[in-house]
Amino acid sequence: MLAPPHRRRRAYCHRVGQVLCAQPIAHRRFIALSPLLFIASANGDGLCDVSPKGGAPGFVRVLSEQLLAIPERAGNRRTDTMRNILANPHLGLLFVIPGMRETLRINGRAGIYRDPDLLEAMTYQGKQPRVAIGVEVQEVFLHCGRALVRSHVWQQETWPPADERPSAGEIFADHMQLPDITCEVVEEHLEESYAKRLY
Repeated sequence: MLAPPHRRRRAYCHRVGQVLCAQPIAHRRFIALSPLLFIASANGDGLCDVSPKGGAPGFVRVLSEQLLAIPERAGNRRTDTMRNILANPHLGLLFVIPGMRETLRINGRAGIYRDPDLLEAMTYQGKQPRVAIGVEVQEVFLHCGRALVRSHVWQQETWPPADERPSAGEIFADHMQLPDITCEVVEEHLEESYAKRLY
């Protein structure tokens, strides 16, 4: 005999939201197909930061059931995540697969890896990362797709037109407030860096 609907719903949510401390095969497949993740960290004072990390699907290496490695590629040179790890090793990861509503969440402890064999294996387009972020998995679970369903993020027809979006050049120039740094100068620099120094 089935439990009342509200009890069945609670039991289902408990099972679906179950937190594991290792990565089952399906979770590994999710990571292997993900070209984008967001990494949340905090410094010793608890000040938080979130940074995107991206690459070809599989750029994050699953070294074991409880260990991941994320290559540290060229970025904005702020090194916020790296500095935070040195002060506070706890991280949160959110993996995304384009077109998929659900996301994969992983929480764990991080360290900075310099193993030559690992870094060589992460070489892409002739560029080897100087270091990698190693993450010891403590919690892993699938996050429901409601936020992505509500946002229609994968439906291109809902995206704002390009001429309505603020450009990166506008945002950077407005932020820096320097007379020689115009929107056009910033845009030119960004395009050159994306073309020549992506990795």
